[in-house]
Formats: sequence, structure tokens, C-alpha cells
Amino acid sequence: MQLVPYMMFNGQCREAFAFYAKAIGAEVSYCLTYGDSPMCDEMPADSREWIMHSQIEAPGLMLMGADGPPMETPAGAGTVNNLMVDTVDEAERVFAALADGGQVQQPIQETFWALRWGMLVDRYGKPWMVNCSRPE
Repeated sequence: MQLVPYMMFNGQCREAFAFYAKAIGAEVSYCLTYGDSPMCDEMPADSREWIMHSQIEAPGLMLMGADGPPMETPAGAGTVNNLMVDTVDEAERVFAALADGGQVQQPIQETFWALRWGMLVDRYGKPWMVNCSRPE
């Protein structure tokens, strides 16, 4: 299991991640816009260049982030705790445990990028994503 900070932006993710990568000596290892995703046709035209998912990596470090989803990230919103797990069973168990007494924002389910992914706010008001990636 790995805890990966996930930063939310309102259109500044590309610029911010380029800045962070340079500042900490990392590389942008992945970057997908809403326009290049299977969700392209569902997105407003003015947000298709926004980042749906980006990550930077260096030895011992990973940072992930995105713009939005468009129009859903309040100004000044911060970091989401992104818990990377190895199996579907572990994803579902951890998601259910964290959601107990909290509020599910996106039910845990299979997506085009993950075997399981879900988003919630725990009983203490802290945001979480649980992510079981697809094998490469």
C-alpha cells in the first residue's frame, strides 16, 4: 500500500506540475487531458485542455494531480489523500472502512484507468481516493 498526495486545481495543474517537477528534480511521468480521454465528449469545450490526471516522479516520490473535475473543485481546494492498493479486494475493503461515517462522492467501481477507484470524504471531513491501478 502506498499513500500518494493528490492535488486538485482549477485549470493550473499543467503549469503547477511543471513547476513542482523542476523545483524538486522530478519528471512529469504521465499527463492526460480531459480532451484526450474517453470522457472528451462529456466535457465543456473550454475545459478539454484541463488535466484529467498528471503525475510527477523521482526516486522515493510520487505526486498526482488534476484540474477538477471541471467546475467541481472549489477555489483554494487542497490535497486529496490518494491510497494506492494492490488488489480489488483490498480497494473495496479500505474504501468501505474509510467511508464508514463519511460521505461517498464517487462509489468505488471499475474505470477505464483502474480496476477500482472511488472518492469519499471521511467522518473527519478529509478527502480520500482509493485506487487499484490496472496492470501495465
